[in-house]
Amino acid sequence: MRTRDFLRLTGSSLIAHRMRSFLTTLGIAVGIAAVVLLTSIGEGVHQFVLNEFSQFGTNLVGINPGKQTTAGGSMGMFGTERPLSIGDAEALKRLSYTKAVVPVVVGNAEVEAGNRRRRTTVYGVGPEMPEAFSMEVKLGRFLPDDDPTAPRAFAVLGSKVRKELFDDRNPLGQRLTIGGSRYRIIGVMASKGTFLGFDLDDTVYIPTVRGMSLFNTESLFEIDLIYDEGMPVDKVVEGIKELLVARHGKEDVTITTQQQMLDVLGGVLNVLTFAVGAIGGISLLVGAIGIVTIMTIAVNERINEIGLLRALGARRSQVLGLFLGEAVVLAAAGGLSGLLLGIGLAQLLHLALPALPVHVSLFYILLAEAVAVLIGLLAGVLPARRAARLDPVEALRAE
Repeated sequence: MRTRDFLRLTGSSLIAHRMRSFLTTLGIAVGIAAVVLLTSIGEGVHQFVLNEFSQFGTNLVGINPGKQTTAGGSMGMFGTERPLSIGDAEALKRLSYTKAVVPVVVGNAEVEAGNRRRRTTVYGVGPEMPEAFSMEVKLGRFLPDDDPTAPRAFAVLGSKVRKELFDDRNPLGQRLTIGGSRYRIIGVMASKGTFLGFDLDDTVYIPTVRGMSLFNTESLFEIDLIYDEGMPVDKVVEGIKELLVARHGKEDVTITTQQQMLDVLGGVLNVLTFAVGAIGGISLLVGAIGIVTIMTIAVNERINEIGLLRALGARRSQVLGLFLGEAVVLAAAGGLSGLLLGIGLAQLLHLALPALPVHVSLFYILLAEAVAVLIGLLAGVLPARRAARLDPVEALRAE
């Protein structure tokens, strides 16, 4: 059988049963569209979360009090005999590869300016925070490099707090009361937006030691260290461990690199994307069942035609290829239609809900189309084998 005849027979059969071909194609198209839409949402969330963490760079190390247990949880203040201190942060600054060190305490407190007051997040931080976390000062300046054990009572406002307390007035030089203590405002941060649900603009920054006093704690919540980008992270972690063991007498802190957090998050989010894609794959299973049903009916309806082809010299492999070709064409056409539908729905969803991260991945598009063709091939095997095994004489006598 010539290739031209093969294609003509395949095409004429599909065209002769337009409605049946359309419904079969629609089943696959809906399944592919569901996979593309759901994986686009999953991939969008994946990239959004990773970008949120990556905005602070990948050369960041977080040091928390408490040695991590074998169960994977941080013991925090219950697992350490010695808290993280300002002295530890100052010692870390002396490491040769250190670019910035930010000792951090955090809590919630009431702030008051004039006759306005509200509760907000208060960070006790060091003067290198803007450099470490890629933040910008919009007005004034950030906290100065004072004596870390006795800093002046200065405060820097987040853009939202400034708006709430002062409207459009210039707050520089004004007094701010935090937890009963008075501070002078020396700066306002540029808007940073949210980070994993935390509003970085609804904040007030004060010196670390004053934050420890405000929240009545002897230990820092965390020390964040930024190291030179060319330095191997393993050597950085090892150097931090050696220094803190020498100061504390034992290893009683948990060190987490930004890359570790990104790897863990990436793994979790990959599972999420796969899971939502698998949910959409259920629709593909339904489409596969539809192809099996349609092709089985087609074989039953075309027994005489098969007998005639065999009598004219068509080999079993050619009859097998004829029906497999029809199944693959139906699945591929459905897959292509599903891709266009899924991409269109993803873009419409993003336009309707701009806050929902949606990203159409080329990998999943190609994978979905390949799966559609594979489904057509597998779903058409049994009916095609049955057609190829028909006895020519019996097939010609069938009604």
